[in-house]
Amino acid sequence: MAASFLVVGATGNTGRSVVETLSNHLKSSKTFSDYRILAVTRSANSSSAKSLAKFPHVEIVEYTWTEITTEWLREHNVTRAFIASHNEPPHFADESTFHIAALGAGVKYVVRISTTAANVAPDCKAYYPRAHWAIEAMLDSPAFESMHWSSLQPNVFSQLYLGTAAELIKTVRNGGKQHTLRLMADADSPVGIIDPSEVGPFAAHLLLQDDTSAHNKRRYVLNGPEDITGNQIVAMVEKHIGAKVEDVSFKDVGFVDDMAAASSYSKNVILTIKHAPDTAWQGKAKAETTSKEVLEIAAPKKTPTQVMEELLQ
Repeated sequence: MAASFLVVGATGNTGRSVVETLSNHLKSSKTFSDYRILAVTRSANSSSAKSLAKFPHVEIVEYTWTEITTEWLREHNVTRAFIASHNEPPHFADESTFHIAALGAGVKYVVRISTTAANVAPDCKAYYPRAHWAIEAMLDSPAFESMHWSSLQPNVFSQLYLGTAAELIKTVRNGGKQHTLRLMADADSPVGIIDPSEVGPFAAHLLLQDDTSAHNKRRYVLNGPEDITGNQIVAMVEKHIGAKVEDVSFKDVGFVDDMAAASSYSKNVILTIKHAPDTAWQGKAKAETTSKEVLEIAAPKKTPTQVMEELLQ
């Protein structure tokens, strides 16, 4: 059986572009031209899965990734893997189990998705960055010396940051009245938001390196090409609707209350997500923090203005 790249979360917001980039580059690769790309997804019948299935070398695998074992990885001859885990409370248990399985199966290199770099710390008030910190600490340990890994730390995704602004524009364009513009953004703090589709290509290029030694145990910070503030988002909205925004709520994380109410997990834990933007509001998530390797290998190019145009289509 041919060796395989494994992409966990293949139809997700970062996984799709990993699969596409790998497929587009395998033909010209002397080392990996015979490799398969195993695109793991919860549903092989989704439109995203069917679209990816058309790419060369791609095999859609309908499977629950948290059930992947050492035996499964060996059976599918997986030598390199990408994983974009969920961020729910069981995150550490689920992703660490995957890495233990990968280590046991002799997987040579894993590229994983983390979260905003400034939040990845043991004392972050939001719960999920602490899980990412713990995963990275585990992989850093001598026990994992034989398995190379890289952790990508992307900034907040553009669609989440601009989503409420796009909704207001659409409402007004469709003849509706303005409602309060609720923004996660602070009025004046610049943040280098990034389109998730521009995270995947960097991950894929790492997976395609003949020698991964230079990227082993590395944490890479990914931001979009330019910063945006809350006031700039308001100006963007006003330009689109041709009128003054009547009411705006900055640093609005009220949506987390809805998440906590709907969650089966501890409300106390889920509500800590309200602290996730703290570092961005403190000016610690600017575009200038992007790792130089990201700029050299696959620099993100999509600006907030371009993302907004896509959201309005």
